[in-house]
Amino acid sequence: MRMILMSAAAMLALAACGQQAEPPAPTPEPEVPVVAAPTNAEEATAQDICGASGYAAMVGTQIAAATFPEGVRTIAPDTIVTQDFRADRLNVLVDANGVITGFQCY
Repeated sequence: MRMILMSAAAMLALAACGQQAEPPAPTPEPEVPVVAAPTNAEEATAQDICGASGYAAMVGTQIAAATFPEGVRTIAPDTIVTQDFRADRLNVLVDANGVITGFQCY
């Protein structure tokens, strides 16, 4: 009996020393293309940082009939605006008659 117990203990010890499964290799993260931060209105608008493309259908309509979220800036021909650059700020461009002519990010 004692011999059987010793044999069983030896087998368990050997089994514990056996090969252990290696953890699976981590799945590599997909590479996200690095886009340079815009430095001017043209780049910011091209990258659509402020979401200007979502308003494109409004070009040609009267500004008085439009509603925009807070922080949107309306710029008419004689409007004085700050020169600070904020790529996330939507600017609505209107003509002298109040017709929306375009949207830009700056």
